[in-house]
Amino acid sequence: MSAPTTYSKLQIILHWLIAAMVAFQILFHDGITALWKQRMDGTIENVATPNPHAIVGILILILVLVRIFIRIKRGVPALPASEKPMMGTIAKATHFLFYALLVGMPFSGAAAWFFGLELPAIVHGFASTVLMTLIFLHIAAAIIHHFVLKTDVLKRIVGRN
Repeated sequence: MSAPTTYSKLQIILHWLIAAMVAFQILFHDGITALWKQRMDGTIENVATPNPHAIVGILILILVLVRIFIRIKRGVPALPASEKPMMGTIAKATHFLFYALLVGMPFSGAAAWFFGLELPAIVHGFASTVLMTLIFLHIAAAIIHHFVLKTDVLKRIVGRN
């Protein structure tokens, strides 16, 4: 099967929906952090309570698994012909790391939150830092592709090619 020339509408919607949910998690994590600290210092009982961060984390996991399934079944557009092989390798590694983080973080977060375990919480916090760095690099790469390299990479995920 040859690679599609565009992302499907569903792939585009999932990309931006997951991006919005991850942004929510990053911007509004203070509530879960405060509850976690209270649980760990004994201020409140060490019992998981429903909260938006955990719910959105589970939704991210589900949507990422759907996105991976579609990626395997449908494929993704080939890299631009002008792309140097090393940049293609970096793009593939970056996407693999995104998927690994977006699948792994809900599990580490759930292990920490639902079982009151500190080690998964530490892993979750470290993964969050890696994810934020990766997001910054991903956005920078998209901007460079669009304005400097003049490729259609950004247009493809916006749905305008």
